[in-house]
Amino acid sequence: MATPTAPPKKYSQFIQRYPKLAEAWDAIHAAEQDGPLDERTQRLVKLAIAIGAFKEGAVHASARKAKDAGVTTEEMEQVVALAAATLGMPSTVAAHVWVTDITSKPE
Repeated sequence: MATPTAPPKKYSQFIQRYPKLAEAWDAIHAAEQDGPLDERTQRLVKLAIAIGAFKEGAVHASARKAKDAGVTTEEMEQVVALAAATLGMPSTVAAHVWVTDITSKPE
């Protein structure tokens, strides 16, 4: 597994300003780990949810975390492609751009 990339600077600044929200967020993420899905599968599901919710920041974060977990670009691209029939082409192309923003960055 790759070394996790740092979260965006603005996120770090926000959690420094609101440490109790950061603690709550960490508790939510800890609770998400309960269950049979391995980390790679969890990351693909989280990416799919972010794409479906059409949240650019969440797609970026999910793609970054998936990449850190060893998910391949091809696997992430398939998740994007699976969204096409549900979201339509314009939204799917946008999601593809957001994922590519992350996957095209060098290691």
